[in-house]
Amino acid sequence: MNRRIDETVAARAYELWEQAGKPEGREEDFWRLAEQELLNEDQGSPRRTPDTP
Repeated sequence: MNRRIDETVAARAYELWEQAGKPEGREEDFWRLAEQELLNEDQGSPRRTPDTP
């Protein structure tokens, strides 16, 4: 990933972590969640999670 994407994912992961009450040891979970949110915003991404009806 490029630096800008990493920074965007890191910022979102931090927001999610704070909203969840700052649980210890779950950094990777929040990173993956933030990364998936970013991928879902990119409608053309082949790694995008399909929309559910």
